[in-house]
Amino acid sequence: MNTPLIDPFARAINYLRISVTDRCDFRCVYCMSENMTFLPKKELLTLEELDRMCSAFVRLGVKKLRITGGEPLVRRDIMTFFRGMSRHLETGALSELTLTTNGSQLEKFADDLYAAGVRRVNVSLDTLDADKFARITRWGRLPQVLRGIDAAQKAGLRVKINTVALQDFNEDELFTLTDWCAERDMDLTFIEVMPMGDLGNEDRLGQYWSLKDLRAQLAARATLTDLPENTGGPARYVRVESTGQKIGFITPLTHNFCESCNRVRITCTGEIYTCLGQEGHSDLRGPLRSSEADDVLEDAIRAAIALKPKGHDFDYSRQQIDGQVSRHMSHTGG
Repeated sequence: MNTPLIDPFARAINYLRISVTDRCDFRCVYCMSENMTFLPKKELLTLEELDRMCSAFVRLGVKKLRITGGEPLVRRDIMTFFRGMSRHLETGALSELTLTTNGSQLEKFADDLYAAGVRRVNVSLDTLDADKFARITRWGRLPQVLRGIDAAQKAGLRVKINTVALQDFNEDELFTLTDWCAERDMDLTFIEVMPMGDLGNEDRLGQYWSLKDLRAQLAARATLTDLPENTGGPARYVRVESTGQKIGFITPLTHNFCESCNRVRITCTGEIYTCLGQEGHSDLRGPLRSSEADDVLEDAIRAAIALKPKGHDFDYSRQQIDGQVSRHMSHTGG
């Protein structure tokens, strides 16, 4: 029962991203509709069920656990869950516990996260212009996020900034963002916008800014050295020689990274998606709730991993949004 999770293409699955809520205090235009209908709370996994789910994956070889949402820190009593997961860090069964956040609640929770064993956080931040920030997040306020980043660094957390590259939105801030992160000793990762969610109000093709172009602009100003390292995710990294800064590129469209995929995602309702860019998923909430014995859940996990596809189908190359998946990013977990 404790043999590692291996998918049909001989990839070891050792990285779990689990959403703890579909709710968020922002409404970022590439992630959510402005008027979202959220799930009834009874459909969400309880904190105890989240603990049991994650613990099962840890027993099956998952070494890295990333907590996502929605915004994970708006989930009521979420620190109870983080403190529970810290026991797996203490035994060495889990090597890293981390989260992706919009930063709005970091000022409140940074010290508690560090005490629970979190050492790195990813903060989603697409602009340093307050007006543009309010526009793209719809409900967000930049000063609150900046205070959260300050609090995280003061608490001892390593902060990485995640920036979605958006044509005609933050192209003019490329060097502003990179310089700001370098000055604060923060790594930076750029992400291509992915075709997910209802396109009724947002033009994904119009938003798309190829990271090949972005990298070329960086390379015109500074010497970039490719780095072999990774942090368990899909980013490819370079070092900016003039500053020593590390910059990552997540390029699902211009460079498919599926061959090394080591991760799966679980929604806050207990559905497992073994590929971000495919609709296929399996239910784990049913097996979790059907028996207090963990073997039923573990069998369901193994069955789901056996269905993991070779890769996604995202493609903008023909000037149409092929590979579009209907669910919002907030449903799957960022």
